[in-house]
Amino acid sequence: MPPDSAPDLAAQQTLAEQVLQAEAKAVGEIKIRPAFHKAVELVLSMTGEGRNGSVVVSGLGKSGLIGAKLSATLASTGTPSHFLHPTEAMHGDLGRVRHQDVVLILSYGGSNEEIVGLASILRQDGVSVIGIVGCDQSELGKLVTVALTVGVVEEACPLNLAPTTSATAMLALGDALALCVMRRRKFGMEDFRKRHPGGALGRQLMPVVQAMRFRAGQNVPLIRAGVSIEAAYAEAERYEGTTGLRRAGAVLVVDAKGHLAGIFTDGDLRRSLAKYGSDAYHRPIDQFMTVNPMTLGVDTLVLDAVRLVRKYRYDEFPVVDGDGRPLGLIDVQDLMALKVIEG
Repeated sequence: MPPDSAPDLAAQQTLAEQVLQAEAKAVGEIKIRPAFHKAVELVLSMTGEGRNGSVVVSGLGKSGLIGAKLSATLASTGTPSHFLHPTEAMHGDLGRVRHQDVVLILSYGGSNEEIVGLASILRQDGVSVIGIVGCDQSELGKLVTVALTVGVVEEACPLNLAPTTSATAMLALGDALALCVMRRRKFGMEDFRKRHPGGALGRQLMPVVQAMRFRAGQNVPLIRAGVSIEAAYAEAERYEGTTGLRRAGAVLVVDAKGHLAGIFTDGDLRRSLAKYGSDAYHRPIDQFMTVNPMTLGVDTLVLDAVRLVRKYRYDEFPVVDGDGRPLGLIDVQDLMALKVIEG
């Protein structure tokens, strides 16, 4: 049928809201039963430290698409995993499954011929199988080693036919399984960074010391506390002329021991001139700098810098070592260049 030429926007709004409410309700009503914890232990027993098993994920149709996503989530969070199409499994790809693997099968109805056949063969071969199903009394639910149930749900589809609510519920329960396994593995930020070196996510997991353009002693002047603004800017110009690098829009002020004492920005200069006129140049920089500014450490990631920029609306943050000595600064332009924040 051709689409409506003049859709009823009110009815469309209502349907969209009903879909979201139905799917949220289905996820909210999933119960975490003892079988869930058994599934976590089963995955860890096959794929944990000293083991070489994988989680082989399978499903047909929409359940297969959800399964492929769950397999990717498992792999990216420290659990070896790959997807196996149930039909292809019956034509040679069963060789992808080893006895040390655990197979995760998704099927809301749990009665599909290919899925039930696959589960039957796997159990006969002594392979452990976890099922994500609507009901543990379905054919698949009775066959598997551990059955995780999402319960009876009503599809959000107006015809109650297209897998919608059921697919969302299975995805949510699968994510819960993957992330509980991740926590039990003590899978940390560094592990995550190693598995996501590319794209925006990889850039966000980069240490700020790798991302910053402005480095102390190169194009970020380090100014001793107590000097005048005029002397500070003369030193800043000397830096720029010596290094040939564009200097930052701020200078970092250090104490006698080289520890960061404050930051003085071009904005601070404008405000000092507005208040004192040219006399400001002869006043000590300490009078106008931000004392003990918020800093980032050497282990701080770009994503943490993004959060701080969004929260405090600062344009730049000094980066310091473990002793509080400045290494440089990262500014919002660095983050924009990485495409992790919008201008």
